Amino acid sequence: MIGYGTGGAVFHAPLISATPEMELAAVVTANPTRQTDVRGRYPQASILDDPAQVWPGGYDLVVITTPNARHVPLARAALDAGVPVVIDKPVAPTASEARSLLGGPLVVPFHNRRWDGDFRTVARLTSEGALGRILRFESRFTRWRPQIKPGWKETADPAAAGGVLYDLGSHLIDQALALFGPPLSVYAELDVRRDDASAADDAFVALTHGGGVRSHLWMSAVSADLGPRFRVLGDRAAYTTYGLDGQESQLRDGIAPGDHGYGVTPPEAYGMLGTPGKARPHRTEPGGYQDFYPAVAAALRGEAPPPVTLDEAIAGLEVIETALRGVQQ
Repeated sequence: MIGYGTGGAVFHAPLISATPEMELAAVVTANPTRQTDVRGRYPQASILDDPAQVWPGGYDLVVITTPNARHVPLARAALDAGVPVVIDKPVAPTASEARSLLGGPLVVPFHNRRWDGDFRTVARLTSEGALGRILRFESRFTRWRPQIKPGWKETADPAAAGGVLYDLGSHLIDQALALFGPPLSVYAELDVRRDDASAADDAFVALTHGGGVRSHLWMSAVSADLGPRFRVLGDRAAYTTYGLDGQESQLRDGIAPGDHGYGVTPPEAYGMLGTPGKARPHRTEPGGYQDFYPAVAAALRGEAPPPVTLDEAIAGLEVIETALRGVQQ
């Protein structure tokens, strides 16, 4: 695993460790504090301070969880060495750069929000026809962070792929495309709201899919009211839910897959299913981040397709690029 920031420490390392078919063999980080944390939590893992030490190591898979600008160069080096890769979202700053990774060993984008419990519930309700014909899909990933937290995610440098459209929008767009397919049209609003901010911190993207479904996607760091996480309107019923899937906060707190209550939404946080005056709480599907790496292992063995394809990630990047072009015109 290359990188041991939030992505590596909170998501990838615990999820790899929860996968019986996999062993976290080595972690690349030059940060002394992070090296100490790795030694304490994953004593079986070698600690490397340079990615160049990985390529001759004989590893079966490389997981890239670094700042976005380094995704493609590191992935290219791994693929050139014949090693499959998992890459954090967004895979690349541009669809063209992502396409450059096609044609070699397996590349699996880490779009983990497909395994959010609330999204799994939306997917089940739509596939089973519980809402009828879907008219509008509303999805929000909003925060109240009026103070800028310095770092690469706040830079406007295109190569860094910073700002909320890449950071949060990658999840929302991927979910919308997974449900309803590629859009026929894209409309976007991107704004820089906070003092001293340079990257977009407040955004809205509207997609029109085949069949007339419209996806309205909000992503923001300056939402003083967070609104519903999902509001899905069909011609028979609606499903509305508030709050974020709890798996990230559980992983941050050291609660791992397999621990009691992991991925489970309490009844008081269930979404509401129905029509005005007749809506009732509907059980949220368990979250399943722990399903990602077993699916990667199956793909590496040639037993199943990858859980997320590079083509799917490219489609999401094409939406982001279309949104950016539309705003810049």
